[in-house]
Amino acid sequence: MKIEAAKTHSLRLKRLGIDSRNEHLVFMRRDCPECKSEGFEALNRIRVSTENNEVVASLVVVDGINILGQNEAGLSEGAVTKLQAREGDVLTFSHLKSLDSMSDVRRKVFGNALDQDAFTRIIEDIVNLNLSNIQVSAFLTACAGDRLNLDEIVYLTRSMIDSGQRLHWKTDEIYDKHCIGGLPGNRTTPIVVSIIAASGLKIPKTSSRAITSPAGTADMMETLTNVDLSVAQIEKIVDEEGGCLAWGGAVQLSPADDILIRVERALDIDSEGQMIASVLSKKAAAGAKAVVIDIPVGKSAKVRSMKDAERLATRLCSTGESIGLFVEPVITDGSQPVGRGIGPALEAKDVLAVLKNEANAPRDLRDRAVSLAGVLLEMAEKTKKGMGRGIALGILESGSAWEKFKRICIAQGGLKGPPEAEFRREIAAYKDGKITAIDNRRIARLAKLAGAPAAPAAGILLNVSIGDAVRSGEKLFELHAMSEGELSYAFDYLADNRDLIRIER
Repeated sequence: MKIEAAKTHSLRLKRLGIDSRNEHLVFMRRDCPECKSEGFEALNRIRVSTENNEVVASLVVVDGINILGQNEAGLSEGAVTKLQAREGDVLTFSHLKSLDSMSDVRRKVFGNALDQDAFTRIIEDIVNLNLSNIQVSAFLTACAGDRLNLDEIVYLTRSMIDSGQRLHWKTDEIYDKHCIGGLPGNRTTPIVVSIIAASGLKIPKTSSRAITSPAGTADMMETLTNVDLSVAQIEKIVDEEGGCLAWGGAVQLSPADDILIRVERALDIDSEGQMIASVLSKKAAAGAKAVVIDIPVGKSAKVRSMKDAERLATRLCSTGESIGLFVEPVITDGSQPVGRGIGPALEAKDVLAVLKNEANAPRDLRDRAVSLAGVLLEMAEKTKKGMGRGIALGILESGSAWEKFKRICIAQGGLKGPPEAEFRREIAAYKDGKITAIDNRRIARLAKLAGAPAAPAAGILLNVSIGDAVRSGEKLFELHAMSEGELSYAFDYLADNRDLIRIER
C-alpha cells in the first residue's frame, strides 16, 4: 500500500548504534527546525525517506543530551539497514496518514470478524514495520483467547504464508515435525529428522530460536553446527541428504511470526488462533505437505488439560486442511521435562547420546523421538499403521540415524562439540521422600536465569524424575552458568522456589 504523506523536511543521518528489535525509531532534538515547524511529538509515527527508500518510524524526542546536532537525526539500526543509509545521508520526514490496517484492527477490537483482505493488510503492515509495537499489541490483544473463529485462523495463516519466502521442491513428498512447546528439554527434532532422512524421506526442518524457553531447536543445533542457511543452501542440503536443521529466521519464512511472538511475549498473553497460524504458516512456507505435531499436556505445560489438547488438535487439523497441509496431532505426556539437559549445550549432549545409542542416553527422549518419527513413517506410507515406531527404532539402533545426522551437520558447515559451563553447582534434596512433581515453567525460568539460551552452556542438568525416591542431601540437579553473577541470580530465585521439584514423604 502506498503511504500518503504531507510536506517533507530534511536532516542528516547520525548513526547512534541503537537496537530496537522489531520497531523502527527516529531520534530528533526537540529544538530542531523540523520538529518545531511540523509539530512532531514523541511517539508520533513518521515517514522517513532517503532518495531511494522509506520506512515508518516512531519518534523519540531528545532533550538536553548532546548526541545530536540541530540539523541531525538518528535512527535505530534496523531502520538504517532498511533504508540502506549511511552516516551523513539526507533524510526527509513527513507526517503519516492513517493506515487502512489500523481500521481493521479497531474493528477486531470491537468484536467484529475480519475477512481475508483485512488480515492481509494487517500482516503486510506488520512485516513492513509500519505498525508500532503498541499497534501490534492492540491486534494481538484483540485476537487473544478465543476471539478468532476458524475462518479467521485460516485467513491469518494464509496471510502469514504469503508475507514471506516459500521453499520449493522437486517432489510433493515433503514432511515436517513440530512441538507446540512448553516442555523443557523436549529436543526430539534432531533425532526425528535424522531418522526420517535416513529412511529416504525429505524433511527440511526450519526451527526457531528460544522465545520464552531456555532453548529453541536452532539454539541447540547452533552448539553443534551452522544453522544460518540461505534458501539455496537448504534446498541443496535437503536434495543431497534428505533433511536439514536450519534456523527459520534466516530465510524469512512467515516473517510476521517473529514480530508477533516478540510482542506477545512482552504482553504475556496466549492466543490459540495466532499460535495455530504461526505453526502452520511456517510449515506450509517450508513446502511441507504433511506434519506431525507434538502436543504435550500437563499441569505446568502450555496445554493444561486433555480437553484443551483435543480442541487444539481439531483446530490444527481443520486449518491445515484449508491450506492443503495434512496434520497429525500427537498428544503426549507433559508432566515433566524430557531428558536430563535444559539449555542449548546440555540438550545437545542428550541428543548426541540418543543418536549414538549410548547406554546412559535419556530413555524418555529416545522413546518420544522414536514414536513421533514412527507416526511420520506411517503418514508417508513407509509402513503399516502401528508399525512405524518399530521401523524408526530399528533405524536409530542400526546407527543409520547417527550417520545421517553427521552428514547433515557436515553439509551445513561441520560438526563440533557443545561448549562446557565454567561454573557449576549441585542442588540437593531438602528432605527424604519421593519426587511427586517437577514444575516445567519454574524449572525453565531457573535455567534462563542461569544464562540460557544467550550463554549456550548454561542451564540445568537434571538428576531425578517424577517417581524417584531421594534422601536428604542427594543431588536433584546441577546448575550450569558462564558467570558467577548469573549463577547467583539463579540461586536467588531458587531460594524462593525450592518446591519447583516437589518431594513428599
